[in-house]
Amino acid sequence: MNKDLKAKLLDDIKKDVAEQERKVQVERVGTVIESGDGVAQIHGLGDCFASEMLEFSGGIYGVALNLLRDRIGAVILGDYQKIKEGDMVKGTGRILEVGVGPSLLGRVINPLGEPLDTKGPYKPEVFYPIEKIAPRVIQREPVSQPLQTGIKAIDSMIPIGRGQRELIIGDRQTGKTALVIDAIINQKHENVVCIYVSIGQKESKLVRLVDELKKHGALDYTIVVSASSSDPASLWYLAPYAGCAMGEYFMDRGKDALVLYDDLSKHAWAYREISLLLRRPPGREAYPGDIFYLHSRLLERAAKLNQAHGGGSLTALPIIETQANDITAYIPTNVISITDGQIYLEPELFYQGIRPAINVGLSVSRVGSSAQIKAMRKVAGRLRLDLAQYREMAAFAEFAGDLDKETRQQLIRGKVMTEILKQDQYVPMPVEQQTAIIYAGTSGLIDDIPTDRIRDFETQFLKFLEATCPDILKGIKEKRELTPELEEKLKTAVNDFKKIFATA
Repeated sequence: MNKDLKAKLLDDIKKDVAEQERKVQVERVGTVIESGDGVAQIHGLGDCFASEMLEFSGGIYGVALNLLRDRIGAVILGDYQKIKEGDMVKGTGRILEVGVGPSLLGRVINPLGEPLDTKGPYKPEVFYPIEKIAPRVIQREPVSQPLQTGIKAIDSMIPIGRGQRELIIGDRQTGKTALVIDAIINQKHENVVCIYVSIGQKESKLVRLVDELKKHGALDYTIVVSASSSDPASLWYLAPYAGCAMGEYFMDRGKDALVLYDDLSKHAWAYREISLLLRRPPGREAYPGDIFYLHSRLLERAAKLNQAHGGGSLTALPIIETQANDITAYIPTNVISITDGQIYLEPELFYQGIRPAINVGLSVSRVGSSAQIKAMRKVAGRLRLDLAQYREMAAFAEFAGDLDKETRQQLIRGKVMTEILKQDQYVPMPVEQQTAIIYAGTSGLIDDIPTDRIRDFETQFLKFLEATCPDILKGIKEKRELTPELEEKLKTAVNDFKKIFATA
């Protein structure tokens, strides 16, 4: 064999070896040693990290939650019945993440970012980790910009600011979801992106909700994340974190976002189920020891960022369902201690026809009047205290004989304000209209109108203002305060309309 041929063969062998070396891939693998009920125990993968995405055979993914000396406990995100003992598991080296971006607006998706509507696939702009460290104190600024819900009772007495966490709590069927849907509808002209997270709700209820959002033109700026009652507990557990990540995308770009968790009671149940299946030690009511951390690390991600970090905000409205009015139960007290206040919906008020059925005495916003426009702060200053006193006084007045003039006047004012604060569903009210009608009530100008005619008065008075005195509403909207000049005009308008209303 001549030298040239020998050299050529040697070069060919070297190229083949180099090509083979380039094709070699190192994979981190383990083996399923036990699978069932949505969780899997895995042997191997010694370098796995917490919340790492794991790939099972058949393209099913899971998340590593338990890192033990001899095994890994993982939650399966898909059909766990297809996974059996002996299957191979690959470590992906990635934290669980979800696609985010403007293309999600108007879509209904599951916590993994898969579409549930009929609009086909979407292209996310970027992927965000589902679990993320909350913004540090140095990145935040105090909550001062109001988030108008359009609900008179909330905007006047329990104001919510952009970047706040306000809990909505009450028994089932007391109007909790109705409140948050009204809040979404009211953001139409407020430039706020909304993310509604449905955890363990019936699919029929979600369909009705999406239809209502469509009907009121609110779906265009809303993302609906759904883990329905038929989905596994793993998706219930991931849903609020996925919704929060979608909101953080907009916050990081200097926009305002509102995320609504409906509801975190079911989220806690799902985490309890997963923890027990992973054989974590149970604590009070069989919840694991880190149940507080479950919700605190989620809700702390709501923030108002300072201008150096874009000035965006993420407001959280979590919902908690109580059993038999017990707000002192384990999960309710946990979430109350994390949030910046709570709105308590009482069944007794709901059945009396007072809707929204907000118990003023037990509801509070720890941000307070700093999240109100000056006009609302002025007209609603003592409203919350007066209503709480009226509710107490009304109970005693039933058994009292003769009442003094001052007490009678307080009872009349309380009845008037209770009627004014009633509001139908899906009709949120602009803040300038709220200010006008609450001024009429708190100033005592309509105390002489029969209680059963107050709501008719309100409807017709607001139409009268828009038709004959639009400058009053425009002035309140633009100046955001009730100047002496505007107040005098509003007072005159109330008195003028009273004469028309009396003769109608």
